[in-house]
Amino acid sequence: MIELKKSTDFAGPEGPVVLVIMDGVGIGRNPESDFVKQAETPNLNWLHDNALYTELRAHGVAVGLPDDGDMGNSEVGHNAIGCGRVFEQGAALVGKAIASGAMYAAGSVWQQLVANVIAKSSTLHFIGLFSDGNVHSNLNHLESMLRTAKQQGVKKARIHALIDGRDVPPTSALEYVERFDAFLNEINADGSVDYCVASGGGRMNITMDRYNADWDMVKRGWATHVKAEGRTFTSMQEAVETFRTENPGILDQDLPPFVIVRDGKPAGPIVDGDSVIFFNFRGDRALEITKAFEADELTEFDRGTKPDVLYAGMMQYDGDLDVPKLYLVTPPAIDRTMSEYLSSAGVTQLAISETQKFGHMTYFFNGNNSGKFATETWQEIASDNCPFEDAPRMKADEITDVVVQAIESGAYKFIRLNFPNGDMVGHTGVVSAVKLAVEAVDENLGKIIAALKKTNGILVCSADHGNADDMYELDKKTGGLVLDKQGHYKSKTAHSLNPVPAIVYDPSGAAKAHLVDVPKAGIASLAATCLTLLGYEPPADYAASLVKVG
Repeated sequence: MIELKKSTDFAGPEGPVVLVIMDGVGIGRNPESDFVKQAETPNLNWLHDNALYTELRAHGVAVGLPDDGDMGNSEVGHNAIGCGRVFEQGAALVGKAIASGAMYAAGSVWQQLVANVIAKSSTLHFIGLFSDGNVHSNLNHLESMLRTAKQQGVKKARIHALIDGRDVPPTSALEYVERFDAFLNEINADGSVDYCVASGGGRMNITMDRYNADWDMVKRGWATHVKAEGRTFTSMQEAVETFRTENPGILDQDLPPFVIVRDGKPAGPIVDGDSVIFFNFRGDRALEITKAFEADELTEFDRGTKPDVLYAGMMQYDGDLDVPKLYLVTPPAIDRTMSEYLSSAGVTQLAISETQKFGHMTYFFNGNNSGKFATETWQEIASDNCPFEDAPRMKADEITDVVVQAIESGAYKFIRLNFPNGDMVGHTGVVSAVKLAVEAVDENLGKIIAALKKTNGILVCSADHGNADDMYELDKKTGGLVLDKQGHYKSKTAHSLNPVPAIVYDPSGAAKAHLVDVPKAGIASLAATCLTLLGYEPPADYAASLVKVG
């Protein structure tokens, strides 16, 4: 059994410690692109000047990604915050498994998938995010798998491309299409294999729903990828160009579904005997399509007759649920999370967010564990099912109402919450809405501060990564803003590489906390910080606390 030692310097506050994750709220480098800076944020400004304030790394190696050119994301960010340590994450693990050849080794799941299609003269299908954003997937992984499939005798492969525009520039699809068409031309050149794109669509239109927010997305994806039902085109390039002509200004993530045809027939429906790989390594937007392939009974939509296929994920997306049953790369084994330690100490905990980030405050925060620890209460506020730019406040008010009541009730000693606004609205690229989203977070942060003043609690406020702080493309060399052909600032919808704020506010002063210097501090230090403020000694291998008390 894991145990926490009580601190001899501080017994913990009278009220709760409240950890606020302002999703996607970083510290921008260019004021014109920084819509956190441009928003009216009197509470954050006051905390900057009057509370303990520092900055944390939330991308690259600080959160377990391969290098510091990799943007952080909500999954790895909440892993790091919740477990207090840095584990190698999906992109790094998959990259190593490919580079070493371990993913393709004898006896591997890969070999099962390949043997299946060779024995049955059937098709190997790949479904996944079509970019090199390295957040959910990487096109390099797909290309490696296709090269290996050819080497190992797979004659027919079909790709079902989910177009990105969130983790990469919002209208960059054709850059990836051109690259991949050249790759396919090369791999098909000797006539020994037949590899092509069979279907696709924007990632926010089909297939990649999460947290059961909109199963119609999965239904559309199933119809497109599996049944090959939908609007037809002769190439992915034709589909993208047509949709852009018909709807000028449409972002890649919103592109409608399409089916590729050859000689008037769909190029690649998924049928009995095929093998299917969902090549995203990140789990949240992989679970629902995986359920559609694996569940014997499915109530969320009518999928028709489920084809008898061998299905695998790039990684296991939920270890507790054993989903999927087959996977190519083993995910990081994350243990001894802050939640588990606090539960073992009998500390009552509340985890809350709205649907869009509820799984991050629970599943990901707890080390990719879908089960609650004994002293935890989880509460989900249902997200609106509408474009986020149309309702930029999202459910910040409703989350705060519950949190304030929880603070004042005295029922919980540790409360953690996520305001998704800065990230989810940031991804839309609609800067007027982003400004309102950040202002909603700030307004509700003020209500939480007021409740903590009444109860002598302590606030810890930070973010999992940036987004709203970097809404226009910046020139990598000069740092200046990039203009589009019309002379407007070029929109950016991906996460930033910027640091995030870390704030500790103790209204009563009981903790006598002061900042300590933690070299290259990352968001993993938030766990030890919260444990210290709760009156415990953090585990020795946790990233160092940002504060000392007493």
